[in-house]
Amino acid sequence: MRTARIRQDDALIVGSGINSLVCAALLARSGRRVRVLERERVLGGCIRTDELTLPGLRHDTLSTAHPLFVAGPAYALLGKALHEAGLAYCNTDSPTGVLLPDGRHLVLSTARAANCQRFDQAHPGDGAAYGAALGEVEARAPLLFPLLGNELWRIGTARALATAACQQGPHALCGFFGQALTPARAWLSQAFGSDLVGALLAPWVLHCGLGPDAPLSALMVKVVAFTLEAVGMPLVQGGNANTVRAFERLIRAAGGELETGADVERVLVERGCAVGVRLADGREYRARDVICNVTPTQLYQRLLDPAQVPAGIAAQVRQWRYGKGNLQIHLALSQPPRWPDAALDRVGYLHLTSGADAVSRAVNEAERGLLPAEPTICVAQPTALDPSRAPEGRHILWIQLPECPREPVGDAAGLIAVPAGARWTTPLREAYAERVIERLARQVPNLRDSLLARAVLSPTDLEGLNMNLVGGDPYGGDCSLDQSFLWRPLRAARNHETHLAHLWHIGASTHPGPGLGGGSGLHLAKALGAA
Repeated sequence: MRTARIRQDDALIVGSGINSLVCAALLARSGRRVRVLERERVLGGCIRTDELTLPGLRHDTLSTAHPLFVAGPAYALLGKALHEAGLAYCNTDSPTGVLLPDGRHLVLSTARAANCQRFDQAHPGDGAAYGAALGEVEARAPLLFPLLGNELWRIGTARALATAACQQGPHALCGFFGQALTPARAWLSQAFGSDLVGALLAPWVLHCGLGPDAPLSALMVKVVAFTLEAVGMPLVQGGNANTVRAFERLIRAAGGELETGADVERVLVERGCAVGVRLADGREYRARDVICNVTPTQLYQRLLDPAQVPAGIAAQVRQWRYGKGNLQIHLALSQPPRWPDAALDRVGYLHLTSGADAVSRAVNEAERGLLPAEPTICVAQPTALDPSRAPEGRHILWIQLPECPREPVGDAAGLIAVPAGARWTTPLREAYAERVIERLARQVPNLRDSLLARAVLSPTDLEGLNMNLVGGDPYGGDCSLDQSFLWRPLRAARNHETHLAHLWHIGASTHPGPGLGGGSGLHLAKALGAA
């Protein structure tokens, strides 16, 4: 064990995900002495790039695209400095699309008029319905975006609600909230005549940590479509790890420090106030503020002494639910995929599904511990937008399956043997990946011949890379309504405060929730007077 040492900082940040990096950059640039402590060997949390398959092929191991970040306020504050520090984006005017088993497809572009025209071609009137839905998002933006993105226990949020109530009347405002709770599958079936439109939009609720039958999911689909139209599907040139490198340069240039292999085992508390942390190797750091970018169970059950956690809060932490697991497949190819139509060649995120009902069924199966018989397949094509990710003549695909059981107990199709013990084994992981690749190969005729190598990451593998991904859940916990907004992460919490003075909680488990937006890190930096 190393000799313990004490060093005083203004802020210690546990974890180095996007919210930590945003918070650290803003605090350091405001003159605070900041130290980021990362347990793993690399910085970035869910932002990393590795040569997973073959040398020279750079795969984004966990997260990849940045629409939420580019559209958000953290980027508005830090984007210019990040680009000066080396961050660069590649983009496409076809951010997403869907491919059905029968070969029919539909692509969402960054142009509203083009989207309305395509939807009308799929079914007369669908373009007008889509335009009206996104027009409503625009009209409600002064209320909607503060509720989705701002801290809720703040006077500014109360002011936005009061203004809306005065302008619309309390009854109309209540009507808006009732409509906002509509599930996506119900809205899609009522609003659109074409199953293609529902198939295009329904999978996006999965990227919000929801399912298409969940309350609020219709609103989230509309907000996602609005965002994709606005910013496309930005991918980081050279790999997502370049995001972390740009943040690291920014933070170090402002005097901040970042450490890897720094496993925080305890938050130090004195007289009801967090005063620092102790690492597993015995080192101690002291600071005015301790900021933890972790899950609630990790914060209250691992980092804090149980004696420091009131019984009521401990009970709420035990009730915290984690969501579905994810599984990732990374492919190295000798040719670009030959899709049924050239319109799909530069789509950022392409979903393969039979439609909204199929997404609903796969979610239900995964939540019951079953391997979905027909999972929704999300395919990103990094080398189509950024050839620098691979040597000439090589290509990569990033495949995400957002409907996986954390603890598998069976196969909905009855074809894959699931071992006892509710755990992901290597044979189970590879067998399930083969189901997905077989489905993909039916619609990409050159896939098998061009496949050079593959790497598969099960939910268990994902948690092994980042302990915040409990059971492979990349969203920090189930995003159902009772674990969102005022109740995320705990009913007892308010904004990013905890019951201990100078101990703060940020990250995907806190409002405004998961994604690469950096929202909670920004909000806390503002609360601490740094932005």
